[in-house]
This record gives sequence, C-alpha cells and structure tokens, in this order.
Amino acid sequence: MIPSPQTELPVTGHPLADTVARFAWLLPVLPLLGFLINGFLSLRAAAHPGPADPTAASHHGHGEQAHGDTDHGHGAQHDDHGDHGDHGDHHPARHPAAALVSLIGPAVLLLSFGLAVAIFFAMKAAHIEEAYVLTLFQWMPTGKLSVDVALQLDQLSMVMTLIITGIGSLIHIFSVGYMQDDPGYPRYFAYLNLFIFFMLMLVLGSSYPLMFVGWEGVGLCSYLLIGFWYSEKANADAGKKAFIVNRIGDFGFLVAMFLMFANFGTLTYAGVEGAAAQLQVGALVATAIALFLFLGAAGKSAQIPLYVWLPDAMAGPTPVSALIHAATMVTAGVYLIARSATLFAMAPTAQLTVALVGALTAVFAATIGLKQWDIKKVLAYSTVSQLGYMFVGVGVGAYTAGVFHLMTHAFFKALLFLGSGSVIYAMHRAYHVTHNHEDAQDMRNMGGLRAHMPVTFYLMWIATLAIAGIPVFSGFFSKDEILTSVFARAHGSTLADASLLGIPGSTLLYIIYALGLAAALMTAIYMTRMMLYTFHGPNRTGEAERAHLKEAPWIMTGPLVVLGVLSLVGGWFNLPLISGGAIGPVEVLHHWLEPVVGRGALIVTHGEAAHLSHATEYLLIGTAVAIAVAGIAFAFARLKPDALVPAKDAPAEQGFAKVLYDKWYVDEAYAKAVVKPTLGISRIVLWKGVDVGIIDGLFVNGSALVARGFGWMGSQLQSGRVGTYAWVLVLGAVMVLSAFSFL
Repeated sequence: MIPSPQTELPVTGHPLADTVARFAWLLPVLPLLGFLINGFLSLRAAAHPGPADPTAASHHGHGEQAHGDTDHGHGAQHDDHGDHGDHGDHHPARHPAAALVSLIGPAVLLLSFGLAVAIFFAMKAAHIEEAYVLTLFQWMPTGKLSVDVALQLDQLSMVMTLIITGIGSLIHIFSVGYMQDDPGYPRYFAYLNLFIFFMLMLVLGSSYPLMFVGWEGVGLCSYLLIGFWYSEKANADAGKKAFIVNRIGDFGFLVAMFLMFANFGTLTYAGVEGAAAQLQVGALVATAIALFLFLGAAGKSAQIPLYVWLPDAMAGPTPVSALIHAATMVTAGVYLIARSATLFAMAPTAQLTVALVGALTAVFAATIGLKQWDIKKVLAYSTVSQLGYMFVGVGVGAYTAGVFHLMTHAFFKALLFLGSGSVIYAMHRAYHVTHNHEDAQDMRNMGGLRAHMPVTFYLMWIATLAIAGIPVFSGFFSKDEILTSVFARAHGSTLADASLLGIPGSTLLYIIYALGLAAALMTAIYMTRMMLYTFHGPNRTGEAERAHLKEAPWIMTGPLVVLGVLSLVGGWFNLPLISGGAIGPVEVLHHWLEPVVGRGALIVTHGEAAHLSHATEYLLIGTAVAIAVAGIAFAFARLKPDALVPAKDAPAEQGFAKVLYDKWYVDEAYAKAVVKPTLGISRIVLWKGVDVGIIDGLFVNGSALVARGFGWMGSQLQSGRVGTYAWVLVLGAVMVLSAFSFL
C-alpha cells in the first residue's frame, strides 16, 4: 500500500528524509492518476451514430482513414484531407470530455515536474553523497531474493526525472493543440500519462527488477501509442514490430539479472555496485553481465541490429514520436549503462563492444538519413544516430558525457519533432481546405515555409545548429565532450589495454573517434538538407494551398519557444574546463553526477581523470567544428531547393541513392532471414504438422474414429436379429470349449 502524505515514514537519518523528498512517491503516482481518470473518460465514445446515419463514416476518426505512415493527429485536419463524408466538410465529433482531459493530462505532468524541481533544490542544498532510498512496501520477500518497491533519489535519477517530467510536460501541452479534435483524445492522454508513469518507475526504482517493471511498461505504452490509429494495418504492424523487437533486448536484461543474483546475491543498485567493485577488471562474470545488459539496452535504445523498430514508430502521432525519441523510452538503454557504471568499468571488452556498436550505429543511421524524404523519417534516423553517440560516451566510460548528450538531445530533438509536427499540422490544414490528397510529410511537397511559419523556421534552425555541433549551441558541447573523451582514453585506460576481436583497444578507440567524426559530418549534411527543402526555396505545396499555410496556434508554438531556449543554452550545464569559466561555471553536470558514476569513470582511467593537453584539446575542438561547418556548407552548395519538384512529379531514386532511400534493405533482409522462415516453420511444422496433423488428426479426429469404431461394433452386436444372436452364442460356446480343450 502506497503511503499517504500523513503516513509515518521510517527514520533513516538521511539528509533528505525530512525534506520534500519524502513525497517522492507522488512523482510517478500523479501521472498514474491522470491515466486512471483519462482512461475512465475514454470509455465514453466521442459519437454514437445510428445505423441509418448517413454521416456515420465521418465519425470514425483518424485510424480508419490513415495512410501508412502519414500522421493524422493534426487538430482541425482530423478528417484526413476531407476525403470522406459527403463533400469532405464533416468533422469527427470532438469528444465530450475533451476540455476536462486537456486540463488533467498536462496538469498531472506539470505537478510532477514542480515536485521534481523542489526535490532537486532540496537535494542540492543537502549536498548528499549517498542515495536516498524511500521504501514503500515489500514486493518479493521470497527466500534469498527480497525485492522492495522502493524509490532511489540520487543525482542520476534526479537528472532523468527532470528531463522526463519537464520535456514530457511540454509535449503534453503541445498535444492539446495537435490532437484536440481526435475522437480518441482521452485514450491518447491516458496512454501518454501511463507512459510517463512507467518511465519514472524505470529511472526512480532502486533495483533492477523495479527498473524492469518500468522497462516493460514503456514497451507496452510504445505499442499502444505507435499503433494509436490501429484500424490501419500499417500502424498496428508498426506497434507490434516495436513490441516484438524490444522483447529480444528484454531477454538479455533478464539473463543479466539472473547472473547478478546468482553471483552477487542481490539485485539492488547499491548491492550490485558494491559486489562489482570487488571483482578484478576484466572478470568473466562482469563481462557476461555487462554484455547481456547491453543487449537489453540495444533493444530499447535502437542500436544495430535492433534499431529497425524505431523508424517505424513514426506511425504514431508526432508528439508520441517526440516523447519516445527525445525524453523517454530510447534513453532507457543509456540510463541502464550509466546506472551500472561500476559493473561496466570492470568489463573493458564489453565497454569496447558498446562503444563500437554505438559508433557503427551512428554512421549507419546517418547514411540512411541522407536520402529520406519524409520529414519524420529523417528525424527518426537522426535519433538512432545520436543514440549511437550516447553509447559511445557511456561505452568508453565517459558516463557524464553520455548523460550530457542525452540531456541536450532531449532539448533539440524534442524541438525538431514538435517543430515538424507544426509543419505537418500546417500542411494538413492547407490540404484539408483544398481537398488535396498529397503527402503532407514529404519534404518535396514543402519548401518556402519560412515565409509562412517564421517562428518555427528560426526555432528549428536553432535545433539544427545544435545537433550539427555548431559552437555555442547545446549539442556542440555534449558531442565534443564525447569525441574528446574517446580520444583521451586511447592511452592510459583499461580500454586501451584491452582488445576486441584481436584489435588493440587503443587502435579501436581511434577508429571509433573517426567514425564519430564521419557521423557528425553526415548529421550536418542531412539536417541542413531537411531545413533547405522544408523552409527555403520556392513553395511546392500548391497555388491553392499556399494561402492557407500559417503558424500553428500558440498552445503548440509556446513549447517550441521553451525548447528553443534550452537548445541554445543547454550546453552551459556542463561547460568544459578549457572554457576557463569565462561564460559560466565549468563541469556543473560532471560534479553533480560524480557521486553516482565517478567510481566507474575513474576505474576506466586507472584512478586519475583523463587528461589532454590544451593544444590537443583545441585541435580536437577545431576539427569537430570544421567538420560541422563543412557539412552545412556542402549542403548549401550542392542542394538546390529551386530545382526540387513535388513528390508526385519526382523521378524514382536510382543507384546508390535508392539503396539509401530503401534503408540498405535491412527490413527486407530481416523478412527473408527471420520473418518468412518463422512463418514457414509456423505454417508447415506447427500448424499443418502439430496442430492439424497431430492434435486435430491424431488426438481429436483419431479419438473420434476409435469411438465411432466401438460404436459400430456395439451397434452390430445389438442389431435385433435372432439369427445373429444364435451365431454369436454358438461362436462363444465354441471358443469356450476350445479354450478348455487347449488347457
């Protein structure tokens, strides 16, 4: 039973025990209450057309008319370009509880964020070194395994909580405008609130099993939200794909927990960290557990080869994409590794694996982003690539750098996705008025939107410069710190002393650094390409539609402004030492996270902080900046928005461009290597062989045949013919006499 605010809590002697932190249980409970209330309200249908209602088709909402990946959660454009109902003028009835849901959905998140801020300041004032564990009740007191439902407040969980509730609040507010007329409006906010509840349980739980509850919960909610318009098969399939692929990673997480308990006898964070610290660097058990944890992280955070679910997640509403890609689900894998910092530090081979897979993912996804035309697909592969950067950071033991990039990425990627949502909203609104059926997400149908959406234009350029790594903007500081950390650990670290696949760790780290630079170059190119084709050059939407293109309402634009400020100044949360404090305090986030990840980071660097000379550091910074500027300049020089034609008139992709457009045919390879053989085995062996052949044929039909045989024999013995009975009597007598004769 969860304690109420008046419940007496055990005295722990912790500095936070008598502060607002004792109400930390409200952080996840508030979104859970929002889910329960909005879920109850969603049980009431938006409209009840009668059987003779000629306009019934116009009340089905988004799902029935969705077109593949096209996003239809766009407020007034909810009837999908006006292509159904009499003359396309019918709008689905707005849910009668929409006003109440608009208040409850964002309010519970804002309250949770306000509480998180209060706890943060209490934690900052207390200068805590040890985590504050708030035990609520026992969960699994079974023999040697005893797991409590307990929340752990420390510097890492606090950073994650602020990101989740803060960015989540902005996305909820944006959703009020974006989804306002959707018939499933309460259901949407119910899922969104539940998503935040499980994500908070994931980052606040004090043990791996409790993290796994949140881990599975966000997987469930991603399935519900990605397939929100489930009546369209493509959307439902995308939700199922995300759910199934994540189960592969979950297997790794489960095996890791079994190994932890078998070897350490505990599953709490504190217990595992203490036991891991007693191991030798390179211990087999540490390597095995770390690799299985990484398998779980690769599934949740979309690393090669388990990244394929994330681009398909675009089937859900755009705010869902922002929530999943920026602040919640996909960052869970990075959080898992940072939370297990000491354990991974004891396994340099596993760390090299994490960093190498991250670097390969960053480059591979960036190549695909170069040739995508769907604005959301560009951002989806951008997310996969940036997650690769985060894994490079935590993989080389620069845990603060990885978390720092997680934070700045939450700022600029949420801005990019919500900004693209505003663009899609405007495009749908224009197409709706003119009854045009063109794809509102294809950049070839955009162009020149700068004149119609100036606020969105400037804000999205801020986010683009941030992700490209241009100085002053937030992404520059976090991305540069990751690349610098890789270079610094190429010598004088456990990673440099180790090897992977016969390649010395030092050599591998230089390769990873080079891959990071290549990914940075392509990031600058494809993001500039997106901005040029969307906002620059002539407008390709259409003459009739052009007059209806305009900025989204302020309920949607307001959150973009906040995210724009964060994307601009977010890098100041962890300014490098080389800045000398000229523009602000240095390494704020580094000092904040040190009590949690400091031990693991020092193990990797043999007890001393990684250090580079100022000359080397300036050279690395200059190289990274030159790469970013070169990518932007190349895009401006080679890409000509004036020469682009609308999607309907565009020629098909040819050659290598087609390979990138078709995403290296990875999905097709999975279909041939995994999906089709699985379906074949299921059809031939399990269905026709086991189900039809053995169960139906042998057991069901066979037992029926035996029963019919006995019945037939009985019917023949009970025929009613006296002659038959006489012959049976004679035959029986002969058999008895024969038996006695043989005896």
